Amino acid sequence: MKDNRIRLQKFLAENGVASRRKSEELIEFGKVKVNGRVATIGDKVDPIRDKVTVRGKPVVAVKEKVYIMLHKPRGFITTMSDEMDRKCVAQLVKDVPVKVFPIGRLDRNSEGLLLMTNDGELSNKLTHPSSLVNKTYRVTVKGPVKEEQIEKMSIGIDIDGDGRLTEPCDVFVIERKEDRTVLNFIIHEGRNRQIRKMCEKVGLEVLRLKRTEIAGVKLGMLGQGKWRDLNEKELKHLNGVSQTKPKAK
Repeated sequence: MKDNRIRLQKFLAENGVASRRKSEELIEFGKVKVNGRVATIGDKVDPIRDKVTVRGKPVVAVKEKVYIMLHKPRGFITTMSDEMDRKCVAQLVKDVPVKVFPIGRLDRNSEGLLLMTNDGELSNKLTHPSSLVNKTYRVTVKGPVKEEQIEKMSIGIDIDGDGRLTEPCDVFVIERKEDRTVLNFIIHEGRNRQIRKMCEKVGLEVLRLKRTEIAGVKLGMLGQGKWRDLNEKELKHLNGVSQTKPKAK
């Protein structure tokens, strides 16, 4: 008899609960039950026969995959709920016909392009460390910027004090003014507050940080706080993202 069971976190991701990694966290914290029993990491489920609940609510199979982009304003956190009652991106996508969740993060004081979906597999692909996803940011910093500062950030810099350098990236000047400089960053890592920390390490103060592009998908003229569906061309860009092969030991 054919075994139709799949990993629980994969089932949750495929049905729009959260990304695969976030689903694993829900399982670890005891928020997921399978047929009334608290689930554990490693559990498998039959999508047809088993009853899965998250925080007491049944997981309903996703019939339609939805992909949108949101122009996240500053002051909103990248989460679908918040125990501290802070503004979160869920408030901006209440009129999306199905439940979606963010692909990756954009910190509270940053703005710009945020992709959201109920397709857990695509989310996992785009956020996995092995994925070569280029992300472009327009970063305004206080005062002038020296070439050696740009070079240090481009080559790689230890931002967390653990000896691990950031991956080489593209950094160049877009605009120079008397009191500020606008830089363009293209990176493929997703470390916490990475660009802000890179700038801080070379003595630059970030005044504004805006993400403008992810894997060839551009924010364009979409207004702050607004969202729209991705088109076929944009989805092809995202589905075409490559992943690095694991290094030989």
